[in-house]
Amino acid sequence: MTDLLYSEEEDALRAAVRDLLTDHCDAAGVIARTETGAPHDRSLWKALADGMGLAGLLVPEAQGGQGASHREAAVVLEELGRAVAPVPYLTSAVVATEALLVCGADDLLAELASGRRIGVLAVALSVAPGGAHKAVRLEGGTLHGKLTGIADAAAADVLLVPAEDGGLYAVDADAVTVAPQVSLDLTRPLATVTLDGASARRIGEAEPAVRRALRAGAGLLASEQLGLAEWSLTETVRYLKERKQFNRPVGGFQALKHRLAQLWLEVVNLRAAARHAADALATGEDADVAVAVAQAYAASVAVHAAEEAVQLHGGIGMTWEHPAHLYLKRSKADSIAYGTAGAHREAVAELVGLQAP
Repeated sequence: MTDLLYSEEEDALRAAVRDLLTDHCDAAGVIARTETGAPHDRSLWKALADGMGLAGLLVPEAQGGQGASHREAAVVLEELGRAVAPVPYLTSAVVATEALLVCGADDLLAELASGRRIGVLAVALSVAPGGAHKAVRLEGGTLHGKLTGIADAAAADVLLVPAEDGGLYAVDADAVTVAPQVSLDLTRPLATVTLDGASARRIGEAEPAVRRALRAGAGLLASEQLGLAEWSLTETVRYLKERKQFNRPVGGFQALKHRLAQLWLEVVNLRAAARHAADALATGEDADVAVAVAQAYAASVAVHAAEEAVQLHGGIGMTWEHPAHLYLKRSKADSIAYGTAGAHREAVAELVGLQAP
C-alpha cells in the first residue's frame, strides 16, 4: 500500500526550502515586485536552482539533475505556494523539464536542471492535459505565429514551441517578441509570444511531450494550491486568536469556529489528493486518474481558503499592504490553470467509465 505520509527526507527538504523563503521571500517584497515591470525574483530563483539544486529534482543524475521524484518536487511547490513565490519553478522545473524528458534533449535538460537557463512550454496556461492547444506554422525552416496566455514567458531563456508539423521546437527567447498580458495573478504573469521567422531547433514530437508536461503540471499544481490553502488557514486562525471584540478573541465565537473547522477538513482532504497525485506521477500508477481527481478538488479549496482569509481578516484583509490578496489572486488564477475543475471532473468520469446519461 502506498505511503502518502512525508518521509524524513521530504521533511528535511521542506524545512530547508521554508528557511530559504523566510529569508528571501517576505510578503512585502513580493507585493513590491508586483508594482514593477519585473515581478520575477531572479535572486530567489538563483538560490533555489543554483544554491539548492531544486531546478533539477525531476532530472536523472546521469543527465545533470538530482534524480528525485515528483514527491520531492511537490514538497517544494507546497512551500512556494505558501510564500506565493514569484519564481518560474512550476513552468520551468516541472512542465518544461517534463517535455524535455520525453524529447531526450539532454543539452537543454542539463541547462534547465542547473538553473543556468529557464525554459517555458509555449502552451497557454489554461490548457488541460490532453486538451487542444495552438501550434505555430513552420515555413522555410522558421516559425511563424502568435501564442497567448503563456505563463512566465517574460522570464524564459528558451521556449518549447509546438508547430503544425507535429514537432516540438526549441526557440531562444531573444528570437521572439514577448508582450505582457493583463494578468490577475501578478506573481505568475502571462504574455503573448509572437514568432516572426524565428529560427528553431526540432527536439522531438510535440503531442507526447505536451501531454506528459501538462499532466505533471496539473498534478503538482495541486501541491501549490495546498500550500496556498494552508497559509490562508494558518494565518486566519492566528489572526482570529489575536484580534479581540467585546474584550474576547474573535476566534472564540462559535460561528467562526465552525467555518474554520470546515475549512480545515477541506485542506486535509486536499493534502491527501495532492499527495496521491504526486505519488502517482512518481510511480506511474493510475497517474491520469490521480491528477484529474486532485485538480477536480483542489481549485475550490484553495479559493475558499483565500476568500475566508480576506473576509475574516476584516478591514486589514482588504488592503494592498496585507498579502491576503496575493493568495486570492494566485488561487483564482490556479483554478483555471491546466484545465478547470469541471474539465477534470469530466476526465475522471471518462477514465473510470462513469459517462453522463
